[in-house]
Amino acid sequence: MNSKFKKILSISAVVTMAGLALTACSGKKQGGAATNSDSKHGVALITDENGVDDHSFNQAAWAGFKAYGKEHGLKQGKGGYQYFQSSNASDFAPNFDQAASAGYQTIFGVGYQLQQAVQTAAKKNPKKNFVIIDSVIKGQKNVASVTFESNEASYLGGLAAAYSTKTNKVGFIGGAKSSIIDLFEAGFKQGVADGAKQLNKKISVQTQYIGNFTSTDKAKSIAQSMYANKADIIYQAAGNAGNGVFQEAKDYNQTRPVNKKVWVIGVDVDQANLGNYTAKGGKKSNFTLTSVLKGLNVATKNISNDAYNGKFPGGKHLVYSLKGNGVSITRGNLDSKAWAAIQKARTQIIDGKIKVATAPSK
Repeated sequence: MNSKFKKILSISAVVTMAGLALTACSGKKQGGAATNSDSKHGVALITDENGVDDHSFNQAAWAGFKAYGKEHGLKQGKGGYQYFQSSNASDFAPNFDQAASAGYQTIFGVGYQLQQAVQTAAKKNPKKNFVIIDSVIKGQKNVASVTFESNEASYLGGLAAAYSTKTNKVGFIGGAKSSIIDLFEAGFKQGVADGAKQLNKKISVQTQYIGNFTSTDKAKSIAQSMYANKADIIYQAAGNAGNGVFQEAKDYNQTRPVNKKVWVIGVDVDQANLGNYTAKGGKKSNFTLTSVLKGLNVATKNISNDAYNGKFPGGKHLVYSLKGNGVSITRGNLDSKAWAAIQKARTQIIDGKIKVATAPSK
């Protein structure tokens, strides 16, 4: 979905006006003034460097905040829900401080890069609730940790690629190398391998990392190289940088007939809308094969609701998996044969009949 919110400047823009107590780092109000009746139910989201409108990780988390607000009749702003946007890592700590001083009771850090900032803020504010997403903080009773078994849903993405490739060459583009992105790569490669075995195919997986989650130009260049090397499907797990993969696929596909398109597998949120394009000859089409969903919206809404009801899971590690749709995959443009194989595998993973690796094989 497209965010209605403008990009917020960094913390360097110092807030001096007393009336701007609801702001994120730029000192600009987000979504107008809110008049929520109390502050004990206020929730705040501290983004990573990509911002809330990244079409990926942060956007998924923010969707859960908006759903929480709608369910409880809360507005965006103090006492309701708000985001504080980070332009770089130096914004993390000041954003937590600002959210806490503005009265938000439950404050989320989105991404493993924010772990240290969450730990520090939680120690400074022992009566407030904190959440770290994609990492685990132990020994702090006012911190809940959230991780996702993204390898499970990525396995289904690998099956989708195996059942859909025509060239028997596919690609994986990761953001920054980490144990979190290892889950995506490992699951995808195992799914491709198992799908190839089922179909009696030999399918190769080209793998490359961008080195960060922001460089769309580098992601576009890597995708260009993979498509030139006959990969016809690329799975990108690269945050905001992944938009560069979609741009390359669009540029490539616009010069070709619709039956000669290459594909992208989306990540975190349903990225079907990013695959819309016009093929050579004028026919409108779409090149998002499917999207591997990471239920950040589920996690942020559920935990916010727990805090609202006085049941914040402080000190606990919450794991979201295929069971309960904590991670999942969209039908997208998959044919019936691929979709049937995916549904069968999903059940087998939930039942423990398929064990999905957590790290790619050497």
